[in-house]
Amino acid sequence: MESRQEIDKAIGAHGMWKTRLSQAVDKGKIDTPPGIIRQNNQCDFGKWLQGQSITPQEKASQHYKTVNSLHTQFHQVAAQVAEAALAGKKTEAQNLLGTNGEFTKISSKLTAAMMEWKKAQNLVPTH
Repeated sequence: MESRQEIDKAIGAHGMWKTRLSQAVDKGKIDTPPGIIRQNNQCDFGKWLQGQSITPQEKASQHYKTVNSLHTQFHQVAAQVAEAALAGKKTEAQNLLGTNGEFTKISSKLTAAMMEWKKAQNLVPTH
């Protein structure tokens, strides 16, 4: 049950980043430095992913590898948005956040991969 809860929390928390980053673009400031945002092990989900509660067998699975890779990419692109926002490059930041922007694409892929991982673990109830 822990995996399902961690994945569900991560989907919500990572979804909130779009709001935080949009606000950063509007205000030209953000409460978390881009160098911290870029690190994939500073958020709760990243700490869980890198932690000891996931078995070595699960960490060897393709689902874990995919989620971990996309999670890293998510943080890299989020940091790019934050850097652009702080540098006053609103258009660049907005393009990354836009419908076809890199942040939006990676975020969607990460969410889909997390949902697939849940299904693969039989964590999603079947009716």
